[in-house]
Amino acid sequence: MILTDQKILQCLSEGSIKVEPFRRECLGSNSYDVHLGKTLAVYKDSILDAKKHNQIETFEIPPEGYVLTPENFYLGVTLEYTETHRHVPFLEGKSSVGRLGIDIHATAGKGDVGFCNHWTLEISVKKPVRVYAGMPIGQIIYFEIDGQLLTPYNSKTSAKYNEVKAIPVESMMWKNQF
Repeated sequence: MILTDQKILQCLSEGSIKVEPFRRECLGSNSYDVHLGKTLAVYKDSILDAKKHNQIETFEIPPEGYVLTPENFYLGVTLEYTETHRHVPFLEGKSSVGRLGIDIHATAGKGDVGFCNHWTLEISVKKPVRVYAGMPIGQIIYFEIDGQLLTPYNSKTSAKYNEVKAIPVESMMWKNQF
């Protein structure tokens, strides 16, 4: 079941959902709009290795915007810090963003109960497009869970993305044993 605007507001007041900064005008009928943070990143190497810690270079989006190009892959970050303690958050691109040919996540659209952080975005584009810090980039939809939760994400010792950062975070696949 997807939470409505009324239920999201109730969860915000109870503390089971947190969005900072929260702006009432960003609350949709059944989602919350999030915005592109000021920092983007690109991987330093042209070939990535799943068993290696692939390093990134971060840079700030200038006031005049930054042109994303199809031949590059970018990591972005949401301006908003979020916490979700009793619901599963799903991050989806806004339709207006999709109509510009921008994909904001390759595979990581679903968060975990207990995720407390900024969202790292996996950005690719179909054609060159200028983006701006603070522009609407996606929306979070909250789903009810069924059953008792044993271990929220922020309590897992194996969680690789618990360190709170307002900048994009590179893949931590290299920490897995395979």
